[in-house]
Amino acid sequence: MIISFSIENWKSFRDPASFTMVAGKERQHGERVAKVKKYSTRLLPVSLIYGGNASGKTNLFSALSFSKMLVVKGTHPDGLIPLEPFRLATKGEEKPSHFAFELLIDEVVYEYSFVVDRRQVLEERLVQVNSSSEKLLFDRKGEEIEFGAALKKDQLLQFAFRGTRENQLFLTNSVSQKVDNFRPVYDWFRDTLELVAPDARFESFEQFLDEGNPLFDTMNDLLPQLDTGINRLGGEVVPLESLPIPDLMKSSLLEDVKEGMSLRLLGGPVNERFIVTHQDGKLVAKKLVTYHPTEDGGEAKFEMRMESDGSQRVIDLLPAFLDLSSSNSKKVYVIDEVDRSLHTLLTRQLLTAYLSSCSPESRSQLLLTTHDVLLMDQQLLRRDEMWVTERNSAGASELISFSEFKDVRYDKDIRKSYLQGRMGGVPRILLEGTLGTAAAHTGCAEVH
Repeated sequence: MIISFSIENWKSFRDPASFTMVAGKERQHGERVAKVKKYSTRLLPVSLIYGGNASGKTNLFSALSFSKMLVVKGTHPDGLIPLEPFRLATKGEEKPSHFAFELLIDEVVYEYSFVVDRRQVLEERLVQVNSSSEKLLFDRKGEEIEFGAALKKDQLLQFAFRGTRENQLFLTNSVSQKVDNFRPVYDWFRDTLELVAPDARFESFEQFLDEGNPLFDTMNDLLPQLDTGINRLGGEVVPLESLPIPDLMKSSLLEDVKEGMSLRLLGGPVNERFIVTHQDGKLVAKKLVTYHPTEDGGEAKFEMRMESDGSQRVIDLLPAFLDLSSSNSKKVYVIDEVDRSLHTLLTRQLLTAYLSSCSPESRSQLLLTTHDVLLMDQQLLRRDEMWVTERNSAGASELISFSEFKDVRYDKDIRKSYLQGRMGGVPRILLEGTLGTAAAHTGCAEVH
């Protein structure tokens, strides 16, 4: 779980911006707040981030994406770190970017941070936090590193650091060198943190083609209840030559896809999804299709491209909500623009269903960016579960929790205050009058 996250000098975030999932003093919806007894801490299951266009919501998402990429995939030798620092600073001012995480992993708290510029990792630090003390694991500054007392004599760690490039995180290289001391933190970025962009297609769709998979039955039970018009999902066997990949790649599939393995393919702009499986020495390709009920009680097959954007978005997001709602889930999903192509009642129902599964023992979390003010409801969310991003006159973003507004009562309709601009996070629109008036001033008005 994310306890807190902070960034500095990243895209629109010039100054340090902190985001926390620690529960405040609010009492409402306390039955679903996770309790970590060892640390006497309560963690929130959800956070929604609001803000006007270009206020910084997606930049927060991209900072998490960058962090995951840098930890999990790393960098190429002699390559630049794909950093995007704040671009509106005073000319000639070059500041490094800071990223810091406080994470709960298997009931242990870790603090992990790094400071980078385009060429190198300037600082990197990992600390294990115990209930009453802190245990340093490593502290890197440039080409020097200090290990905690219990690790100082570990020669394998020293060897791993000597092989760490200046543009590479030591956490990443240590795992590649089969050093397991810091593996839980690396695995959190790789396996626990899931990022879903507005145009992303949820990857595990091959589960919808397997009638023996529990998700297959669950998806087909839920889709008819969400007013998508879809009766069920299914898989249709297709010829290998029809796959949307180059012929050269088709010819090598038998070697690339080993016996018992599967390869997932997404078919270009029409969003068709294919799965290629190697079974009994043969390659079998299936395409994901949908079935709609017909007037006579039968079914009609639809290609995925025939489905509306909203139906495709439901198919993409529903597995994420099901994953989060599992009783033993430890996933952290970050979904940018969750309301894209979704009706507000559908988004609310998905969110409500997830929250109803949360309890003090839950360890999953959901972070959403959205413009949907109908979700800004204290009957659904706590004040400390709602945030706004605000862009100041210098073009820099700030991150503000609704819990900081002391005059917001738990029984107040906060949407009105938000839309009136009293809480920030709304666009400052200067356009007045009609578009016709503006067009006349620019010479775009129609001439008769």
